[in-house]
Amino acid sequence: MAAHPVDTDVIVVGAGPVGLMLAGELRTGGARVTVLERLAEPTTESRASTLHARTMEIFDQRGLLDALGPAPNDMAGHFGGIRLDFSGLDSRYRGQWKVPQARTEQLLGNWAVGLGAVVRRGHELVGLRQTESGVEAEAEGPGGRVRIRASYLVGCDGESSAVRRLAGFAFLGTDATRELLRADVAGIDVPDRRFERHERGLAIAHRRPDGVTRVMVHEFGRAAAARAGEPEFAEVAATWARVTGEDIGAGRPIWVNAFGNARRLAERYRSGRVLLAGDAAHVQMPVGGQALNLGLQDAVNLGWKLAAQVLDWAPQGLLDTYHDERRAVGRRVLANIEAQATLLLGGAEVEPMRAIVAELLGHGEVVGHLAGMISGLDVRYPDGSDAPLLGGRVPHWELTETGPSSTAELLRTGRGVLLDFAAGLPPEAVAGWADRVRMVSAATPHGPETGSPFEPAGTVVRAVLLRPDGHVAWADDCTTPLRAALHRWFGTPNT
Repeated sequence: MAAHPVDTDVIVVGAGPVGLMLAGELRTGGARVTVLERLAEPTTESRASTLHARTMEIFDQRGLLDALGPAPNDMAGHFGGIRLDFSGLDSRYRGQWKVPQARTEQLLGNWAVGLGAVVRRGHELVGLRQTESGVEAEAEGPGGRVRIRASYLVGCDGESSAVRRLAGFAFLGTDATRELLRADVAGIDVPDRRFERHERGLAIAHRRPDGVTRVMVHEFGRAAAARAGEPEFAEVAATWARVTGEDIGAGRPIWVNAFGNARRLAERYRSGRVLLAGDAAHVQMPVGGQALNLGLQDAVNLGWKLAAQVLDWAPQGLLDTYHDERRAVGRRVLANIEAQATLLLGGAEVEPMRAIVAELLGHGEVVGHLAGMISGLDVRYPDGSDAPLLGGRVPHWELTETGPSSTAELLRTGRGVLLDFAAGLPPEAVAGWADRVRMVSAATPHGPETGSPFEPAGTVVRAVLLRPDGHVAWADDCTTPLRAALHRWFGTPNT
């Protein structure tokens, strides 16, 4: 059958949470987007079920929390199976929010499609070609082969990414040497276990309100199996019996899989007009939901920059900052996950190390450092400046202007924001950038005499420029002039 051309600005391959988050971000920025998804229907598998504080802040910035609805919040996380308290995080969304991945995917799909993204299910990518002016993708769909032309293509298609393979990205790292078996099982009655270490292995169990129990088990010293598919439930039950002495074999498996401590990172997140995000760019053991949250935050960093590129207002080098910023974050996350995998999956030989880490977690500064790292709140994109706020994320802050507002609400349009608390910036400060940056004069609810809500190292910052992803691009304590920052992040002003 002849190929049928379809044109769009950006092709996103993969309609999981990361691909749908990116599609929504691109539409918020004004770019046309078509999502190609191999599966004919969304998966109902629960998979990752934890949203971290930074992801919840991002959802707030895009107005998604009402649609998400109430979610259980757990202040007790872990580092390598050792309890870690998240209650002290500097965020209104401190803790870990328990949301099944299928629900997150549904939320983001409704949002992206509601903004005008086109999602083509049952379309599997089979070919990819770059030219000087764009990208051409071929996909096998229900009606035959479809050829789609776009300016850019982003692979959000998971750890076995077809985009990464077809575009020739180097994927550096190591394969799994240890693995956890996981199953959602109905009809069993076992005690809840939170990283319970037995003589022969590690056992984890949690019974959900619907009566289904998720079990995870690792047998110390057992190498990761070479698998062509998912394990049989009989293997999970047999391993569970050897580790715990309990028989769960009569249960009804709903979902079974295995995951290991593989650690790989794309050498580049961008190759010409093809980019990677989420597990297509980095593979890691999914400890504490970090893989999902890392991928969602990749998408938010990339979305506004890629939209700016296709709408032709991006300053030179803006799109390359996606690789520079997010690969460094990915490398750091993979390092903390590797440390946790050692603590989790090691046998008696790691007990002294576990004892030392547990002792360190008795100190508030250590708890704050690790909780901030896992939650994504400590991400600061380097900018070569000592200004305390620059590159960090803006916290949620209630503001007063013409009416009640907040930093999150001001970011919902996907534009940049120049917040003037007490600097007295003239309205023409963003002249020429008004289509990309909104200027707001605001005060905290405590009154203008308090200055801004940002008071690092005893100094009061009276104006900040926010990128569309909520990170600080400029503050009035920077040596860089505001106009230079506007040029750097928002391009040439209109005349």
